[in-house]
Amino acid sequence: MTSTLLHYTISRVPTTQERLVTQTEFSGLIANITATIAGRSLDQTLEDDLNRRYPANGDAFRCMTDACRDAIAAGWMCNREAGGIRYGRVIKPGAATHGFSVDVVDMDCVGPRHVHPNGEIDLVMPLDATAQFDGRGAGWKVYGPGSAHSPTVTGGRAWVLYLLPEGAIEFTRT
Repeated sequence: MTSTLLHYTISRVPTTQERLVTQTEFSGLIANITATIAGRSLDQTLEDDLNRRYPANGDAFRCMTDACRDAIAAGWMCNREAGGIRYGRVIKPGAATHGFSVDVVDMDCVGPRHVHPNGEIDLVMPLDATAQFDGRGAGWKVYGPGSAHSPTVTGGRAWVLYLLPEGAIEFTRT
């Protein structure tokens, strides 16, 4: 995984003429991550493993942040807006991503309450140094099957990438 992620980072030329990440390239980056978590229980052990394997101060995390930044700049990620949150499903669940869908949000507020029938794996990418998602700074957060929350970003703005097994999410009114 790291070599693919690093290839993206190394191949980037930081100029105004740089080529932005494509949806296909982004899907490949995600597939590298989902391959390591497919079939695992969504629990604290997985969260700890993701934070050890792909730490917030590591190359893979920087690469994912760069890819999200480029995709947002290209206009195909976070291309919808409601209630002060920019969002969008960028990958539907399928074989290429080992059954996970991918949604990305850009937020600095409380989002709509929802339930994770199959769980949820979040990659928290703070845009402001003090931003936290549900009390977590930069890194990974895992919610088990049947969990629910009103996703909340405090202390600034953050991008949050959601991996949802089979794309399952149920929005609630309370």
